[in-house]
Amino acid sequence: MRWAAVAAAAAALVLLAAGPVAGDEHNHRYQVGDTVTLWVNKVGPYNNPQETYNYYLLPFCKPRPGDKPRHKWGGLGEVLQGNELIDSQLELKFRTDLPKRDICSMTLGDEAVEDFTEAVRRHYWYEFFADDLPIWGFVGPPPEQTKGDSNVYIYTHKTLDIAYNGDRIIHINLTSESPQPLTAGATLTFTYQVQWKASSIPFVRRFERYLDFNFFEHQIHWFSIFNSFMMVIFLTGLVSMILLRTLRRDYARYTQRADHDDLESLERDMNEESGWKLVHGDVFRPPKFLEVLAALVGTGVQLALLVLSVILITIAGTLFVERGTIVTVFIICYALTSFVGGYVSGGYYARNEGKNWIQTMLLTACIFPVSCFSIAFVLNTIAIFYQSLAAVPFGSIVIVLLIWMFISFPLCLFGTVVGRNWAGAPDHPCRVKRIPSPIPDKKWYLRPPVIAFVGGLLPFGSIFIEMYFIFTSFWNYKVYYVYGFFLLVFVILLIVTVCVTIVGTYFLLNAENYHWHWTAFCAGASTSLYVMLYSVHYFVVKTKMTGFFQTAFYFGYTLMFCLGLSIMCGAVGYLGSLAFVRRIFRNVKVD
Repeated sequence: MRWAAVAAAAAALVLLAAGPVAGDEHNHRYQVGDTVTLWVNKVGPYNNPQETYNYYLLPFCKPRPGDKPRHKWGGLGEVLQGNELIDSQLELKFRTDLPKRDICSMTLGDEAVEDFTEAVRRHYWYEFFADDLPIWGFVGPPPEQTKGDSNVYIYTHKTLDIAYNGDRIIHINLTSESPQPLTAGATLTFTYQVQWKASSIPFVRRFERYLDFNFFEHQIHWFSIFNSFMMVIFLTGLVSMILLRTLRRDYARYTQRADHDDLESLERDMNEESGWKLVHGDVFRPPKFLEVLAALVGTGVQLALLVLSVILITIAGTLFVERGTIVTVFIICYALTSFVGGYVSGGYYARNEGKNWIQTMLLTACIFPVSCFSIAFVLNTIAIFYQSLAAVPFGSIVIVLLIWMFISFPLCLFGTVVGRNWAGAPDHPCRVKRIPSPIPDKKWYLRPPVIAFVGGLLPFGSIFIEMYFIFTSFWNYKVYYVYGFFLLVFVILLIVTVCVTIVGTYFLLNAENYHWHWTAFCAGASTSLYVMLYSVHYFVVKTKMTGFFQTAFYFGYTLMFCLGLSIMCGAVGYLGSLAFVRRIFRNVKVD
């Protein structure tokens, strides 16, 4: 009994020490009267999404100037997206209405008037967060709304309408009111009020108000999927026709000759023919710059697996509702899939009897991240010069480098070693001649540069409409959530790319040109060229971006995207062509 009493007393002390469990934004549950923190995040011109600054870069007064406000640092992805949350120091109590009250007062000086005036004229918006819900507002009414008035106005009152369901916050609406003219020497008093109202919307659906269903689920979106699907049927039918009709007829003829004639007569008959059969002794000759091609193919397969993994994880976890989560998942998945990139490049390089495998491994591990880091370094330098939140802190850069050094690079090395030993044995269906055969001159449309340039047109056509939705969500403040569409378009893109490169390779081999390796890769990679041209059109026609900062970030991000797309499509198209070439030469008995 004595021990039971001691245990009960200890439990009571623990409960008393713990006290009541207060709700917060981590579990998203609150009790009446609990504090709800309102975080200020960033401010910037509405037409330039990446040009964002610290909220207090504008001379807003603070509720408690003497106190240093709390900062909330999120995960790696949140920091890379340029978020810096600062406690607004405004009083918000759960389900407790607050009448109009002062935030602070300030006397406008000439510099403050100039800063606020520029912000209003450039349509500066700001972003707050409460319970992980974004809140947006404008600094002042745009001059277009005050035509005929020479004054520039700033909003001085904020009304927060907060909906709740039980012990959870459902949505928050901010209304900016009471515009006051910006005049040097004038005193402005900033105020706010809070109103709570019950809602029947369940907590799991609270993010739906940020999703533009009418935009993303428009009929044109469904039509684009149907159009791409019909393109897939056409191209797969074309490839099937090549395989089943043309090649089967050739197989039957040459197999019959091989069964009844000797090798000399077979070679004589083949010399009388023209087309892909004549390059059997050169078609498996290792391409030029084998190390670079092996690294690109391995990296492309890694990127394809990376995109597929991120899409599936996002669909399963609805990661678009959390700040920076998709970016974090992207970085981690890239590091973990490095084994696949090393395995594919190492095996391919060994099968082509390459000797300098260490150089290939280094290229595989570095070619994409170093290219992206170089572009990001230039953009980060610009952001630092502009004092923008888009500048990535040094600590976050170090974390990314450590992930690459201690996870991505070792996995790439391990994958290369495994690929060389498990999938590195040469197994070409035909022997390679010692002396390369001459390549006859053909018409201009059968030359490798033309085939490579035209090869990206149909894959781009299959993703053209989806590119508009992706660009609009990234550059125009829309939340992209239709990852089911994204998955379907991604699969269609891969299928169309493989079919197009196979057809292009067949035409090239029929022209007795055995330099198909880089042609097949570039035919798939050229898709990114059309995407880059489309991005220029989108920038000029669909956006109102201005200034060097936003222009540099727009084309810098687009360049990184096109770089990854070109490597991925090029690798997928090349591997499809490689399987096609191996298949058609497997049954040609010329050895």
